[in-house]
Amino acid sequence: MSVRIEKSWQRVLAPEFDKPYFNELTTYVKNDYATTAVYPPPKEILSAFNVCPFDQVKVVILGQDPYHGAHQANGLAFSVRSDIAIPPSLQNIYKEIHTDIGVPIPKNGDLSGWARQGVLLLNATLTVRAGSPGSHQNKGWEEFTSAAVQELSDNRDHLVFLLWGSYAKQKGEIIDRSKHLVLVAPHPSPFSADRGFFGCKHFSQANAYLAKQGIKPIVWG
Repeated sequence: MSVRIEKSWQRVLAPEFDKPYFNELTTYVKNDYATTAVYPPPKEILSAFNVCPFDQVKVVILGQDPYHGAHQANGLAFSVRSDIAIPPSLQNIYKEIHTDIGVPIPKNGDLSGWARQGVLLLNATLTVRAGSPGSHQNKGWEEFTSAAVQELSDNRDHLVFLLWGSYAKQKGEIIDRSKHLVLVAPHPSPFSADRGFFGCKHFSQANAYLAKQGIKPIVWG
């Protein structure tokens, strides 16, 4: 893929780019982009890394798949452009933030402001065919994004990991709980949000932890 990754991530993930799986992944993704509709746009595939450098990460939110509807996916998990309707899961995230810390519910779904503050919005799989959720799973992305999580766990201190849903919880098993705060809740999807995502208070807990470590909290509004 003709996509450049931010230099601090390039440094820590360089070994991945030389592994056979990544070459196979690159070939597969290039071919799919050439023959069918795939999201996000190629230049936005690695946006999560490019907007939030490795050395600036404070909070990690793990998603599963990019949005598979037209113009939705932008490389940041749960985020959409400001001119795109806010997806249901993100609506529920906003509701929980409002209930938890009292900030007004935003008018759009652009989460790039979070990313610039140090929130890594990382999907496990970074590409998807239009209208076909999960279509690029098990092609190599999961190994790549797990390597990123492992690097953060091993080589950073006092991060907050927000794991929503069973998939994120499973992916987060490699995180070192002795040096990071790991918060787990059901997925914010309308199918599961009322099973414990609402009321989880992850956003206030994350900020309290960061403040205790002398790290500037996230402005979630």
